[in-house]
Formats: sequence, structure tokens, C-alpha cells
Amino acid sequence: MAQVEATTERVIAADAETVFDALADYQEARRKVLPGHFSEYEVREGGDGEGTLVHWKLQATSKRVRDCLLEVTEPTDGQLVEKDRNSSMVTTWTVTPAGEGKSKTVVSTVWNGAGGIGGFFEKTFAPKGLGRIYDELLSNLAAEVEK
Repeated sequence: MAQVEATTERVIAADAETVFDALADYQEARRKVLPGHFSEYEVREGGDGEGTLVHWKLQATSKRVRDCLLEVTEPTDGQLVEKDRNSSMVTTWTVTPAGEGKSKTVVSTVWNGAGGIGGFFEKTFAPKGLGRIYDELLSNLAAEVEK
């Protein structure tokens, strides 16, 4: 079982605090920026950063749907970590300043992949597919905070 990782980043024309606050706002802003790959979105506890428990289904491909129940922590300033209670998946969002009025947002997801030939294909193709999903999410986030 190999670890699989997908990472995407984007520079957004808004300060780091504004971008981080939008990402941490699971009640309103996060719901708005999720692409169509996410469904059954529900905040079960909290709703603003640390202590949030959020559920969604992520449809990565036409046949692959992952049921996610995520616990949110903020281990350091500018960082959100979402740990899935239903799997080994951990997603880390890091927002840092990137010059005047700009910030860099990096999203990285890791999980324990399958073994054998299925694991080979997962490790080869899943990061690209998840990267496209996160690229769309970051584009939507940019549109939301650059208003």
C-alpha cells in the first residue's frame, strides 16, 4: 500500500488573512466555492476552522465516490488540516503572503493507496484528477475573495 499525494497551488489577488478566513468558513464561503464534484455537503459541528466537523461526498471519477467526514484543525497560523474519519485521507491547506495584496494557497492531500495493479493506477492517475478538482476549487475561491 503506497502513499498517494496530490498537490495544487494558486496565487490569489487577496491578502492571506482574507483567503484563509474564506477557506475556514465552512458554513458559507467553503460551500460556495466547492465544484460540482462535491455533494451532500453538511456542517455537523462548528463551522469556522478548528473544531469543525464537515461531511461531503467527493466524486473523483464517474465510478469513484468517496464519503468524507472531516475533522478540521489549525495546527499553525495560515494552515487548515482536514482529517477524514472514514479513511486515511488528510488534506492540508496552507495560505501564505505572496507580495502586496496577494497570497499563495497550497492544497495537498495524502492517503494510503491500494496495493497491486489497482494501486499503480491510483498512484498514477488519482493525483492528476484530484489536482483538476482542486484547481477548480481554487479558481472559485479566487473569484469569491477577489470581488
